[in-house]
Amino acid sequence: MPDTHKDPTAQSAAAQEIAELVRRSHAAQAQIEYATQEQVDTWCRAIVWACGRPGMAEKIAKMAVEESGIGYYEGKYLKVAKKMRYAWFDIMNDKSVGIIEEDKERNLLKIVKPVGVIGALSPSTNPEGTPPFKSMSAIKGRNSIIITPHPRAKRTNKFICDVMREALVEYGAPADLIISVDEPTIPKTEELMKQCDRVLATGGAGMVTAAYSSGTPALGVGVGNVVVTVDETADLKDAAMKIRMSKTSDLAASCSSDNSVLLFEKVYDEMLANLQAEGGYLCSAEDKQKLQNVIWVDGHINPKIVAQPAVNIAKMAGIPLPDGKVFFMVQETGIGPEYPFSGEKLSVTLTVYKIKNIDQALEYTNKIQGYQGSGHSCGIHSNNQDHIMKIAMNTRTSRVMIRQPQSQSNSGNLWNGMPQTFSLGCGSWGGNSTNNNINWRDLVNISWVSFPLAKPKEIPGDDVLFGADVMKRISAPVA
Repeated sequence: MPDTHKDPTAQSAAAQEIAELVRRSHAAQAQIEYATQEQVDTWCRAIVWACGRPGMAEKIAKMAVEESGIGYYEGKYLKVAKKMRYAWFDIMNDKSVGIIEEDKERNLLKIVKPVGVIGALSPSTNPEGTPPFKSMSAIKGRNSIIITPHPRAKRTNKFICDVMREALVEYGAPADLIISVDEPTIPKTEELMKQCDRVLATGGAGMVTAAYSSGTPALGVGVGNVVVTVDETADLKDAAMKIRMSKTSDLAASCSSDNSVLLFEKVYDEMLANLQAEGGYLCSAEDKQKLQNVIWVDGHINPKIVAQPAVNIAKMAGIPLPDGKVFFMVQETGIGPEYPFSGEKLSVTLTVYKIKNIDQALEYTNKIQGYQGSGHSCGIHSNNQDHIMKIAMNTRTSRVMIRQPQSQSNSGNLWNGMPQTFSLGCGSWGGNSTNNNINWRDLVNISWVSFPLAKPKEIPGDDVLFGADVMKRISAPVA
């Protein structure tokens, strides 16, 4: 985005423009604050179908690739045409209006109420899926939404928002339930985060930090750097296929793609051979240095390599890539800033470690994600329940995928029970306020309604509350 945020005139103009958008958005939201469940669900169905219907999904996917230059058509088409269908299917029967829970034992009711105007950030890596998903989630909770995109995807964002606005009007809802910031700038994004009622931030670390600093309640996401373990009990061909699926999905535009794989030494050579059979190119030491030089520039990921085909990156790096190779494999031993391949790469590059056992897998997973990717996701290909539970119980992560391709699974899919989302909270480990797969439930307020109990609770004696041992050992007279 143009860096005009130090210009007081630009900031003032941005504040006025966003104030008008927020005014329109509040007016639209007020019209649906008391909408019925049937109305809300009809509007959600309409906007998802409008974007994902035959012909439109193809058009959106093509536009997203051409404008952003990130990812590839098939990956983006699947997000709009398939993933959004999964996402709607996941919540279509959720009750999001009125009483959503009754606890008869405690005599409590929970009533769901809207937040108001959602200020949403949409990244250049997922401009096709983020707007419809966040809009569906907002409207499911009877909110309105204003979406500010990355400048590299502003035309795509406006087009999708216009498509959804038309669908809303078709079913009697105000178009301004969904508003696009058509010409995004840093000042406008900052103002939106200040003036809305809740921020839903998906984007770079700087924008997520700004969201949390805006003074508005914010839901942000952390950096991805997925680590996956493969032990000696895994189906190695299946694991290699799923790692390739995850690594190459939309050319690793998603921060959920596998970044490092930890291979038990007993299966190391066989697993490498399986990954190569899946299209992995094993880099030599010379190739590794060339790849490092092109992926990172001045300590930062080179935007020119983000979500690009392996052949394009190979040309930039001067690596002769054989036909049929679709991702790079780099062998590594170290972790941390001196070993950049241990971090996030946003490219079809997989870092490979040889490890001895599950204890080392746990150690490396936490160290790698302690460097980058804390709290996001990890996984294991294994049929050893002890190994699986060791990773699950002892990693500092919000999602642990078992025998699944990460980028297609940790945000929800038909083969698992994870809530469908495009925004993955990373908890306190990743500096986020939630661990959730963020959806409509994170965009509402809950009123707790308490009725008197038929019979008041009776507190037991101290011997039950504290136990005889505590009472005896901590019994010195108080001075």
